Amino acid sequence: MNGAEYEPQTFPGLIFRLKEPKTATLLFHSGKLVCTGSKNLEQVGRAVRTVALNVKEAGIPIKAYPVCQVQNIVASADLGQPINLTSVVISLGLERVEYEPEVFPGLVYRLSDPKVVILLFGSGRLVCTGARKPQDVEAAVNKIREELCSLGLLRAGM
Repeated sequence: MNGAEYEPQTFPGLIFRLKEPKTATLLFHSGKLVCTGSKNLEQVGRAVRTVALNVKEAGIPIKAYPVCQVQNIVASADLGQPINLTSVVISLGLERVEYEPEVFPGLVYRLSDPKVVILLFGSGRLVCTGARKPQDVEAAVNKIREELCSLGLLRAGM
């Protein structure tokens, strides 16, 4: 199959890369698959249909079209100004954040509601991971923005 890689000595699944939409789908012996890299649910559906069609054309029977379920959304955002991460740690407290700049340049902030992890960088950029709905990403970014503003670590209106 074009775009497929299978090296069981290094990874237990087949990796199927598509150029359009630009995704990688991991197929396992159990019949489960993981699609990564898509920008939206429509792209996930197209990628999964394309992979399923290629698998079927390769002579492997498919009982049913795979049902897609979002497990993890990764999103990035920019707060629009640099952030002093040491001040964030002091203000938020070590029980809420992890920051070891010698190991990793970002601050790890685990939110309980929504249940996501935010990686915050000194540039003001952040990465939100672990969300299952786009609304969770939006809520998490708004929450950290509001917290940093209330602590005087971010200018309001940014």
